[in-house]
Amino acid sequence: MRAETAVMVEGLTKSFSRGPSLIEVLKGIDLEARDGEGIAIIGASGSGKSTLLHLLGGLERPDGGKILFGGDDICVMNDRSVATFRNTRIGFVFQFHFLLPEFTALENVMVPALIHAKKNDGIRQRAVSLLETVGLRERLEHKPGELSGGEQQRVAIARALMMSPRVLLADEPTGDLDPMTGSRVIDLLSELKESLGVTMIVATHNTELARAMDRILVLKGGHLEPQKI
Repeated sequence: MRAETAVMVEGLTKSFSRGPSLIEVLKGIDLEARDGEGIAIIGASGSGKSTLLHLLGGLERPDGGKILFGGDDICVMNDRSVATFRNTRIGFVFQFHFLLPEFTALENVMVPALIHAKKNDGIRQRAVSLLETVGLRERLEHKPGELSGGEQQRVAIARALMMSPRVLLADEPTGDLDPMTGSRVIDLLSELKESLGVTMIVATHNTELARAMDRILVLKGGHLEPQKI
């Protein structure tokens, strides 16, 4: 049985003004990601990988096209609806973890649920469970400054999963880590994709991470092209 479509992108375009010039970054991107599928987006620096992920996550607005999660097109939603959709349906992992320094690991993971004003019942328990899943059971009460770079990124991954998103977007998730720590994060992402069945779309320069996904797409000249793994 063929998996259902988690994300469908049709004719996505995005340009930026640079002085008197208009730079076309994305020139009609089409993409389909199915439930549980892992897709790596690779390409040269400045090719638009981060821009594409930011559009998929509703952090930026496209000039044209559609971004469909199920039957919901986030391109036609107002800012408030996009923010709510992003918080409840999409997980995002950045190169830099962006953890709140005054909060513990546990509190950082709980933040998305608290923002969404869900009842406190079960929030702490789920956050603890996620931190256990990413191997940080003994670090619940540690603040970011007391954690290694790899541990901080694991907290960020747990936070991204707090709302049980259907899709996880990761923008250079190993880019700020040393090779050994990066490999551990890659192993974790691979395990989570298999165990949770979450769809993953990652933008990366890391060949090891790209090969851990099911498909590799190259962003070049504003278009996506398939590449053999």
